Amino acid sequence: MPCPVTHADNPDDVTVIHPVIDDLPAERERLYRAGPVARVELPGGVRAWATTHHDVTRASLNDPRLVKDAAHWADFQAGRIPEGWPMLLTIPMGTDDMLGLDGAPHKRLRDHIAKPFSARRVERLRPRVEELTAEALDRLEAKADQPLDLKAEFTFPIPIGVVGELYGVDPSHFPYLGDLCTALFDSTNTAQQFGETYGALQGFFADVVAAKKAAPGDDMTTDLFGEGPDGDRLTDGEVQRILLSVIVAGHETTVNLLNSAVRALLKHPEVLDGVKRGEIGWDAVVEETLRYDPPNISMLFRFATEDIEIGGTTLRKGEALMTHYAAATLDRDQYGEDVHVFDPTRTKGRHISFGYGPHVCPGAPLSRLEAGVILPMLFERFPDMTLAVDDGDLELNPSLLVNSLKDFPVTLLPQN
Repeated sequence: MPCPVTHADNPDDVTVIHPVIDDLPAERERLYRAGPVARVELPGGVRAWATTHHDVTRASLNDPRLVKDAAHWADFQAGRIPEGWPMLLTIPMGTDDMLGLDGAPHKRLRDHIAKPFSARRVERLRPRVEELTAEALDRLEAKADQPLDLKAEFTFPIPIGVVGELYGVDPSHFPYLGDLCTALFDSTNTAQQFGETYGALQGFFADVVAAKKAAPGDDMTTDLFGEGPDGDRLTDGEVQRILLSVIVAGHETTVNLLNSAVRALLKHPEVLDGVKRGEIGWDAVVEETLRYDPPNISMLFRFATEDIEIGGTTLRKGEALMTHYAAATLDRDQYGEDVHVFDPTRTKGRHISFGYGPHVCPGAPLSRLEAGVILPMLFERFPDMTLAVDDGDLELNPSLLVNSLKDFPVTLLPQN
């Protein structure tokens, strides 16, 4: 399947985005060059705009005239979106889902998760992250004499375990929950498959809410039953949807961040040597990874509530806007001309890979903490780890939204 191509002979100058990405760096570059606001066509012939440069992306994320409610989407309201379009189920339709609200209703739900994601609560998870990582490393040790899938064996199970700890979920459910999260982002899903996956997640968290109401604990789920800053309480349905939203947005992001960081370090041994010598800090590695190979590709959609001038382009009332984080992190004006270089010592620019404005990812501090614990422990235990295949042979899961490796074959110890 080809990468997105800007068709010069297309009178609309539309960049076509395909559901399967063969070459993500090339796609990022093409979309960046089509910007700062590009006209794009998604699978199914659905058209929208996409922000692909840093400043215009940041400004759009903080613009109250762009909202998530599809009641403002002219193409949908006019019946121009294909029936059964799978991505439609990712777009809020008059819901009280935190990811689909704006303004005061959104702030109300965000206020309720301020305590669970406070710096104090997140820091309290550090010992458990260290424990889960040590246990996973011990399991790797037993298989270290042969190539293995680092994602399946290490970078995938730890973050889902951490979220499970945060939620107070029985560890036996972690694999099932993680598989559902991965399946949700598959852009080759039919509408039925997507609906079944989303329904399974809803059912899972409905059970979690019921169990926690019957037996409260010292966890995020129990915290969500309490009063908010204004004295109000969430409904069971609101708690359920917050849990679903946070894990869908947060777990996959952390897994992808870990894989991208390890991949970048193995591909750039000179950088890894600098880390080992203490010349480059792990925090710097994490932040440059978030720019160099971001965990999220894009976000669908927000809709113009009036005509808006943005990046030299006029979005008409009712048009859809896509946020393309992966392209925006290549902005030369923000980061310099060497944007394709993995350089944790970079001092120019500040990425927005966790979002910006009112919808900035609430789990960003937890994701950073996990990466800051897991990566040094991994390389301390296996400092000579190498890829078991050529870097160019690594494949992504089919997704327009997340930068997710299918698998990550590595060799942990030097081979004789």
